[in-house]
Amino acid sequence: MKTAKRASTARERPAAGAQAQADLPTATAMKLWTILARAAWAVGELSNADIERHGLTTAEFGILDALRAQGPLLLGDLQKRVLVSSGGITFLVDRLATRGVVERRACPADRRARYAALTRRGEKLMREIVPAHAAAIRDAVASLGRAEQRQLTSLLEALEKEAGRLAAKTPACIEANKE
Repeated sequence: MKTAKRASTARERPAAGAQAQADLPTATAMKLWTILARAAWAVGELSNADIERHGLTTAEFGILDALRAQGPLLLGDLQKRVLVSSGGITFLVDRLATRGVVERRACPADRRARYAALTRRGEKLMREIVPAHAAAIRDAVASLGRAEQRQLTSLLEALEKEAGRLAAKTPACIEANKE
């Protein structure tokens, strides 16, 4: 009799993870998030190691790279591009200015606004760093062919757009955008 009771109890309890499996779209999304986060971490670690050998943090490199690609940017625009807080962008630009690779410029249209721009020394540094860094990133994603990389880029752009739209509606994001 005890055996029968144990068997029926075991049948009544769902197996571990059964609820997640029952909701296949959620389970699929969770697996995607896990793989995406792990892949981003792994490529990020390789990227960080390459950047750090030049005495830069990832955020500092992001600023220099944005300025290299776009030219002078208002600090607010630069902040949004490299995803740091307003206080963080001020701190980082000040630190890069102390190193002589970035300078602040006045905005002719608004006396309160400031641009950040690469100095000649900053331009030279980026010409030295970018080719090797691009090769490190290329090697990090080389397990995917070029067509797969383009396809994944397209898919991730769509994901970024929709997730960004949803994130912008969250209270934390609304509050952060007030800064």
